[in-house]
Amino acid sequence: MQRFDERRGRAKKLVAYLKKAYPVPKSELRHRTPFQFVVAVMMSAQCTDKVVNRVTDKLFKKYITALDFARAKPKDLEKEISSVTFFRNKAKAIIAAAKKVEKDFGGRVPRTAEELRTLPGVGYKTAHVILGELYDSWEGIPTDTHVKRFAKRFDLTDNEDLTKISKDLEALVAKKDWKYVNNGLVLHGRYICPARPHDCLMHPLTKLWPQAGKRWPKVK
Repeated sequence: MQRFDERRGRAKKLVAYLKKAYPVPKSELRHRTPFQFVVAVMMSAQCTDKVVNRVTDKLFKKYITALDFARAKPKDLEKEISSVTFFRNKAKAIIAAAKKVEKDFGGRVPRTAEELRTLPGVGYKTAHVILGELYDSWEGIPTDTHVKRFAKRFDLTDNEDLTKISKDLEALVAKKDWKYVNNGLVLHGRYICPARPHDCLMHPLTKLWPQAGKRWPKVK
């Protein structure tokens, strides 16, 4: 119990900083329609937002709605997104998800995590990123590699599985503040404290718990 209380106190300090530094959670994935955002998030798995945005700048001029993606020819879509990692699997999942959105949800992106997770290629993390961005609904904390890295560095979890880490963080952070965790840690990791070992003792988050400056877990 003591360790949990210590972790909760540490998480509270981290989130207080994230709320001030990144007060309006907003994904850097570009999109014009709700389903385009679903596609962008699916494509971003183990791939940088920069690469995804470069691909979607052209892709989203051709494919606008879920119906557009549902009608896409697999080989064509594979070629069009070939710059992203695992493009064949992602193309297959995108088309399947588009067809299910059309068939089961009238072409509209679902508004609950349970419904979103029925879509091929959409797991816990993806579902909650989508809910937060499209509907400002924060029913969970999405964990990606950035969030996992900081959760491990600041000793907020003992788990490796992304969904289990999400559950650990949700237990430590007040629900009203869940919206700040993923976005804040992603931006902090992307622009201030990258994954490679370096001297980060003067970084704002590390100042809150200097031990993190010596912790560099390998995160996949």
